[in-house]
Amino acid sequence: MKNSLFCFLVSLMLTGNVSAQTNDNSSPRVKVENGILEGVDESGVNTFKGIPYAAPPVGEFRWREPQPVKNWEGLRKADKFGKQAMQLPIFGDMNFRSSGTSEDCLYLNIWAPSNAGKEKLPVLVYYYGGGFMAGDGSEPRYDGESMARHGIVTVTVNYRLGVFGLLSHPELTKESPHHGSGNYGLMDQSAALQWVQKNIAAFGGDPKKVTIAGESAGSFSVCAQMASPLSRNLIAGAIGESGSVLGNPTATLQEAEAAGVKWAQSINKNSLAELRAMSAEDLLKGASKAGFGAFPFCVDGYFFPKSPAEIFEKGEQAHVPLMAGWNSQEMVPQFVMGGDKLTVENFKKALQKTFGDKADEAIKQYVPATDEEVEQAATEFASDRFIAFGTWRWIDLQAKTGGKPVYRYLYAKPRPAMRAEMGNATANLAGGVTKDTSGKAVPKAPLPKGAVHSAEIEYAMGNLPTNRVYDWQPEDYKVSAITQTFFVNFIKTGDPNGLTAPKWLPVKANQPAEVMYINVDSKAAIEKNRGRYLFLESLLKK
Repeated sequence: MKNSLFCFLVSLMLTGNVSAQTNDNSSPRVKVENGILEGVDESGVNTFKGIPYAAPPVGEFRWREPQPVKNWEGLRKADKFGKQAMQLPIFGDMNFRSSGTSEDCLYLNIWAPSNAGKEKLPVLVYYYGGGFMAGDGSEPRYDGESMARHGIVTVTVNYRLGVFGLLSHPELTKESPHHGSGNYGLMDQSAALQWVQKNIAAFGGDPKKVTIAGESAGSFSVCAQMASPLSRNLIAGAIGESGSVLGNPTATLQEAEAAGVKWAQSINKNSLAELRAMSAEDLLKGASKAGFGAFPFCVDGYFFPKSPAEIFEKGEQAHVPLMAGWNSQEMVPQFVMGGDKLTVENFKKALQKTFGDKADEAIKQYVPATDEEVEQAATEFASDRFIAFGTWRWIDLQAKTGGKPVYRYLYAKPRPAMRAEMGNATANLAGGVTKDTSGKAVPKAPLPKGAVHSAEIEYAMGNLPTNRVYDWQPEDYKVSAITQTFFVNFIKTGDPNGLTAPKWLPVKANQPAEVMYINVDSKAAIEKNRGRYLFLESLLKK
């Protein structure tokens, strides 16, 4: 009898069906390919944090493709978030629950319903935003508990950032078995998807129903994974919130290598050996002086065998349903107007300065009839230039060549006022908060008239209570409920439609799109400004 019981338990461990097994403390345990994990049961949701999906990218593995995880002996506790990727505190709205930064950062986190049993649940893999310079899977706004309570196994993924995740260099290309360099953070994301394919069933997830999602840099990442042969066959759906890799031409390998060499020389390093000998802290400090965009994505011949635009144009990307869109105030008018007054004449001057001899068409597409309308028009133009156009192009190309339904939204719910206890705090241009600690009284900034960059995340993920900055009102919870409903429906079925949700039709190729305007009274309507994006696209191709 004892031998039979022992054999039964061993069989459970070997098959990986340990998700329902608990120890005397009722902590959930799961067998993955590298060993046994012990998580935490949080009132019906099993959480597993800090799971390694690749070897630490340190030493000789710095600027290498993600390497396999080594097996571990015995029980590995999965009750704490892994370290953040190397980064500086550059965004005021980021609130991490992990303890500090490290190059050893390739970890993921899982929230799964504890009563999943043998049911194969849909899976959400979420990539954080932060301009590929900051961010972490531990941020409360990405927490997966609410999604798990809706029957979705939810995963957040850490990936290398900045110089650690994007540096290209001729010596790196030479040593690579793939004869390319750069894009390491994107490869990390792909490695996490491969880990999910191999292991997510042990948590109750269905590897055939994996939807990837992300906001800002995370949305760029979703678009990139759709394009890459490393990932495009690993996913069943995609959600993009503000951003894609299709807004600007992707650098060639040679251009990216030249940028890497230029940066290395700027910190007096003339070889890869010298760069690898630097501490992570010194590398971060040196890279901080380079500025945003110093380390571009590139057509490395491996992650991107050709430009993402060409991949989408030829229909070689993932043929999966896509739900994507952007927010109504991604950027403020001052981004293009500077300190000039918001008048029709000044707006025309700004467009002439931007587009030169192509300005007449821009003026036709953007300039309103009266000064009173300039603020909104300039907001829309600034948002298009910042991030909306690239998102539009992704949606448009996927509708033409992706072979599956594409759903487009515009998220328009402004955040409420900040809570009184926030004191002297100001909302930044594209999301985020800066606190004034001087003690001086400062005038409160006016509330945004639209939804700023990143504003939708807590609403979509069901995480308004995790953000104590804003004084959420009943209407905010109403908007969160419908936004999360769209997300949940799409993750489960590839279609945002369902009971209690307003009807939402997919985009038709080469036609003005039906757009779901998400607000207190969410409803669909045909877009009015397709000409703007066709104009911007015509400039991109020349």
